Amino acid sequence: MWIDLQAWAMRRLDSLSSGRKEGPAHLAAGEEGEREALFYLRKMGYTVVAQRWKSAKLWGDIDLVGWDGPTLCFVEVKARGARDGMTAESAVDRDKREMLRRMARAYLKGFPEKLRGDVPVRFDVVSVYLLPTGTEFEVYRGAFGW
Repeated sequence: MWIDLQAWAMRRLDSLSSGRKEGPAHLAAGEEGEREALFYLRKMGYTVVAQRWKSAKLWGDIDLVGWDGPTLCFVEVKARGARDGMTAESAVDRDKREMLRRMARAYLKGFPEKLRGDVPVRFDVVSVYLLPTGTEFEVYRGAFGW
């Protein structure tokens, strides 16, 4: 028992010193998916300007914010370890879409008021499949509207 406790304590100290907390596997997959999506979108020409953007007044976050040409994109990333079962993009339900809309409105408040209405906005969903054979992506531009 002492050895198990000591091993747990050492793992915990290691995770604290690395700045990462141990957590559920789906959260680790989500973080990896967001990193992969960031690099993939950059390769596609997006200019990513924010990761995990949060508002001080609202619950939630926006996984990625970036420009695709003149269009400001709010990107939700969904990662899966397999292609079977529920698709990654179907996990962006009505409540999640509404939260993303609220967060996008809060983000846009950072723009000068006279420019807010002139900024074209789009909501994208990126499905990231973390497969043993490699990572695959599907990008749904304009997945939902305001």
